[in-house]
Amino acid sequence: MIDASSVQTPDRSFGAGDTFDVRIYGHEELSSSFKVSDDGTINFPLLGPLKVAGLESSEVEALIQQTLVERKLLKEPHVSVFVTEQFSSRIRVMGAVETPGTFVVRSGMTVVEAIGLAGGFTDLADQNETILTRTVDGARQRFRVPVKDVSRGQSQDVELRSGDMIYVPERVF
Repeated sequence: MIDASSVQTPDRSFGAGDTFDVRIYGHEELSSSFKVSDDGTINFPLLGPLKVAGLESSEVEALIQQTLVERKLLKEPHVSVFVTEQFSSRIRVMGAVETPGTFVVRSGMTVVEAIGLAGGFTDLADQNETILTRTVDGARQRFRVPVKDVSRGQSQDVELRSGDMIYVPERVF
């Protein structure tokens, strides 16, 4: 088992069902809200389908800017992408929590917040032995997250990413 301080940066890429706003400065007619379709695309005005699944916000901005310039629709577009909901990103919280289940990951969500969404710990929870399971480079890895120490400011919380599983074991008496 690996210490939680070595956990990698979260995945912020888009997937099917995610929604975001695109704003193009000075061109409100091209600014709109989009939902990623099941095939990973959005239908952008004047550009048609653009594949955005697997891309992060900054990459979608660059794709739209580049395509607008290449098609000679705008000379120097200033594009901004704002994530509104990432439904493709889900995590599971199991074990000694009040309401185990699957939850949508919001940008910046941490292990402590996810446990809060699951109703908090049960009375039997071993809070400092919480396990985060994550796929890293195709391999599943387990990280111990000492949640009780995090809440006391003695350890660092861990930011979540899609596919993470949190397991809270019961204390041994």
